[in-house]
Amino acid sequence: MLTTSRRFAARALLACTVLGFATQSYAQQVFKITAIPDESPTELARKAAPLVAYLSQKLGMKVVFTPVSDYAAAVETLVNKQVDLAWFGGFTFVQANVRSGGKAVPLVQRAEDANFKSVFITSQPDIQTLANLKGKTLSFGSASSTSGHLMPRNYLLEAKINPDTDLKRVAFSGAHDATIAAVAAGKVDAGALNISVWNKFVTDKKVDTSKVRVFYTTPAYFDYNWTVHADMPQALQDKITRAFLDLNSSTPEGKALLELQRASRFIPTQAANYKGIEAAARSAGLLK
Repeated sequence: MLTTSRRFAARALLACTVLGFATQSYAQQVFKITAIPDESPTELARKAAPLVAYLSQKLGMKVVFTPVSDYAAAVETLVNKQVDLAWFGGFTFVQANVRSGGKAVPLVQRAEDANFKSVFITSQPDIQTLANLKGKTLSFGSASSTSGHLMPRNYLLEAKINPDTDLKRVAFSGAHDATIAAVAAGKVDAGALNISVWNKFVTDKKVDTSKVRVFYTTPAYFDYNWTVHADMPQALQDKITRAFLDLNSSTPEGKALLELQRASRFIPTQAANYKGIEAAARSAGLLK
């Protein structure tokens, strides 16, 4: 018969063994992330690779990037818990939150996303204001893009311009970089896109600003964020949040990662920040 001390030792050994198996199981999990395809697949992969390595180290598990074909697929993979973490625009977050019955939880956003903007660009000399777009052709990005469609459409409507009736033709390029290419090639008279992508193209000299220029910049709004499903354990949500908040431009790794994400730093966010996006989507008839 075991003495009290031996029974205690046996229980402690069993507890350690169980904890060991649990830790081993946790370490073997595959953590999946995805992102709305607002840029070319090669650019998305380039931005994802260092982030995957960083999160793998911070979370203590294998992290993989799972690309999706379109914005709707990004929403569905998060809603159906096929991925653990998704990079959404404001509108795709709202769509995911509605589709999941309020179970989409935005954790962090770039500091820039609290004050985001869209730009309208053109190569046509006679287009100087939004009013000049009447009778012209215009390209948005994806139909589900916040900065490439929803908010530009919202500000056009506020300016008493209905894209569907006042413009000659509306096209959807599918991505911000494709919108720039369409305007530069003369396929459309103007285009609307994410200011961050436009600034990167200008900085990298990938667009000739003597031919293509910004003629209107929208007011600011909340945009992109990293979102999880509410069913994720709170401890893991906190760990992910801390990983992003810990990124600091004073370290070589932090500087490189932040530059790839076009961020000065990451800050906490919340669902309430996107009520304006939801209202704009409902007003434009883009959210049922």
